[in-house]
Amino acid sequence: MVAFANGVSCGADGLELDVRASKDGRVVVVHDETLDRTTRLRGPVRHYTADELAAAGVPELRTVLDTFRDVRLIVEMKVDAPAFGCLVVDELRRAGAVERVCVGAFRRAVLRAVRAEEPALATSAAREEVRLALYRSWLRWPVMHTAYAGYQIPERSGATRVVSPRFVADARRAGLGVQVWTVNDETTGRRLLSWGVDALITDRPDLMVPLVREAAALR
Repeated sequence: MVAFANGVSCGADGLELDVRASKDGRVVVVHDETLDRTTRLRGPVRHYTADELAAAGVPELRTVLDTFRDVRLIVEMKVDAPAFGCLVVDELRRAGAVERVCVGAFRRAVLRAVRAEEPALATSAAREEVRLALYRSWLRWPVMHTAYAGYQIPERSGATRVVSPRFVADARRAGLGVQVWTVNDETTGRRLLSWGVDALITDRPDLMVPLVREAAALR
């Protein structure tokens, strides 16, 4: 929560976070499958209740939604289960946050459930959908009609370049956003912004916010 508040205070116009399910079926904000790296607890997140996790510094999604009511969010689901996707949708509806949230996931099953449950909710492309879009961009046959609103992707995946001027241009023609993670240095940030990406997902809002504002002023 301190990091989120810091990002907003630096001028970031959105927050990106990861969610998992607690033992008692609540949606909690945590990246790792286990708690060892970032808390005093040990073992899988799913072995603890939401209250136990909150006491160790792991907030619920509803807490973030209620605290940052005017901030746009990217919510990445780390559990590839349709029931979990529906649980996330329920939380967004409860908070009246459907219109300011984009939901993503690496796998397609949970995203399909979200899209079916709440068609008004923006989703990003799953890994398989990104791969297809990239291949078609290479073939000069870009995707145009999709079930998703955009891409949250790394510039590279292993030896493969994912984000390029051509990919960004193809996405723009299809009306799809391109948001790139994780961009923490100014050289990379400037290059990506010059290609026309829509957002930089970063651990360093203090560095990236000024770059984004500078790029916006030049458009």
